[in-house]
Amino acid sequence: MIHRKKGRKLKRTASHRSALMANLSASLILHKRINTTEAKAKELRMYIEPLVSKARKAAKMKDSTPEGSVHLRREARKFLQNKDALNILFDEISLKVGDRPGGFTRVLKTGNRYGDGAKTAIIEFVDYNYVKQKEDKLKEKEAAASKDTTDKKKESAEKNKETKKEGKAEKKPVKKKSTESKA
Repeated sequence: MIHRKKGRKLKRTASHRSALMANLSASLILHKRINTTEAKAKELRMYIEPLVSKARKAAKMKDSTPEGSVHLRREARKFLQNKDALNILFDEISLKVGDRPGGFTRVLKTGNRYGDGAKTAIIEFVDYNYVKQKEDKLKEKEAAASKDTTDKKKESAEKNKETKKEGKAEKKPVKKKSTESKA
C-alpha cells in the first residue's frame, strides 16, 4: 500500500528537493510562467497553491487584523526566501487572484525535450493573459520605434535645412590641390 506517500522524489534528497521547489516557486512568481519538466511542474502546484491561498487570506484580513496578515507573510517567507517574489505574491498576485476559490495555476504539456527526451510542460498563473500582454508590448515597442524614427527624420530634416541656409549665406573658399609633384 502507498498510504501517506504524497509527492514526487525527483531523484533528489529532501533538502535538495525543498530548495528546488522554493526556487521554482520564486521563479514562477517573478515571471508568472516557467518552462520545466512535467513532473516538476505537477509537483510545484502542491507548493505554490497554498502560498497563493495564504496571500489571498492576508489580503482579505489586511484591514481588519494586520497581525494576521503579517503572520501569513512570515509563514510564506519561511518557504520562499526571496523578498522580491514575496512582495509580488502578496501585493500583486493576491489582488489579481481575488475571488478565485482555487486552481491558481495551470500546467500545459509541451512535448518531449530534444536532448534527453524528458516530458516538458509550462506552468503558469491562470489569471494572467500572456498573449494579450505580449501583443501590447509589441505594439508599444512598434509605437515607440515609429515615434523615434519620425523624430529622427524631423531632426535630420531640420539639420539639413540649417546647413543649406548656412551654405547659401557663407561660401567657403575651396582649396585647390596643387598639381605640382614634390620631388
